[in-house]
Amino acid sequence: MSQTLPSSAQRVADLLASLGHDKPVVMLPSSGRTSAEAAAAVGCDVAEIAKSIIFRRLSDNAPVLVIASGGNRVDEAKVTALVGPLGRADARFVRDNTGYAIGGVCPVGHVVKPVMLIDRDLFGFASVWAAAGHPHAVFNLTAAQLERLTGGTVADVRLEASPA
Repeated sequence: MSQTLPSSAQRVADLLASLGHDKPVVMLPSSGRTSAEAAAAVGCDVAEIAKSIIFRRLSDNAPVLVIASGGNRVDEAKVTALVGPLGRADARFVRDNTGYAIGGVCPVGHVVKPVMLIDRDLFGFASVWAAAGHPHAVFNLTAAQLERLTGGTVADVRLEASPA
């Protein structure tokens, strides 16, 4: 049984198919805007959600996409050390540069090719779930497929927990 996808999710499904990805875009019954919501909906651990976080590089206004494990907070100092000083990306910057709304930013198919970093912690899982262009849409893939599809750089981006 096929489901009708919102146009942004259908665009992702078509792009993934053109790239040879064999897993479908899945619509969640409720929002997947947060890693916890998405994990609950697909039945995985929150760390298996590949969340997309967009920053704005100050030197050239380029979008910087960090694809992080859903259980990790991103260490902006580590990202800055890799790509240069960062600024916040507001909702308009995110939509204008990615073509997606916050909560549905897919790792592929951006309006402007972002500088991309992939959390190395994602490679500890058999597969992960990423947003598919809509807050209720996700797709499954391996971290190696994520790296291949995006051309992103694998890096340590996790904020270390403070010692107690």
